[in-house]
Amino acid sequence: MKTFLAIATLTWSGLWFTPDQQGQRLFDKKEYIAAADTFSDTMWKGVALYRAGEFKKAQAVFSRLDSAEAHYNRGNCLVFLGQYQDAVASYDRALSRRPDWQAATENRNLAAIRAERMKSEGGDMGDQQIGADKIVFDKKKEGGQDTETNDDKPADNNSTQALWLRRIQTEPADFLRNKFAYQAQFGEEAK
Repeated sequence: MKTFLAIATLTWSGLWFTPDQQGQRLFDKKEYIAAADTFSDTMWKGVALYRAGEFKKAQAVFSRLDSAEAHYNRGNCLVFLGQYQDAVASYDRALSRRPDWQAATENRNLAAIRAERMKSEGGDMGDQQIGADKIVFDKKKEGGQDTETNDDKPADNNSTQALWLRRIQTEPADFLRNKFAYQAQFGEEAK
């Protein structure tokens, strides 16, 4: 009976809603992978993949488009993939179409700094395989979870990364700014 209702609902909504409208409903429910599979609009498909943390797939989708927004979003994906030189080039293409775009300018500058640091450091030093001792969520802040951490059994790296990516509510510029500040703090303490 439950399967019949699900099929009937999909068929009924398929009669009344376009694929993009169905995708938007899934996107609003934070079902990003399903939304990406449903959208026919390429930009929305890329945004849904980006929100799902599928940066490689999202940048491939954005690369098929030639708009300021698509180049900006592709640059954001490339930053998360650690491809800073390509991200700078993508931000440059976005800025050539929309020169006064402050967010694109800031993200471009941060990606350029990171690309330069990779050259001088001999590689990206930020993705070491040393895990955190314990993950703690601030329960007092908005969006904090009331969860317990299990100190006896470490979380595997993939599940921790997936949880962290779903919790990000920031632009890559803010992320990189915080990452650099963190690295600068540890660099000063180590001396």
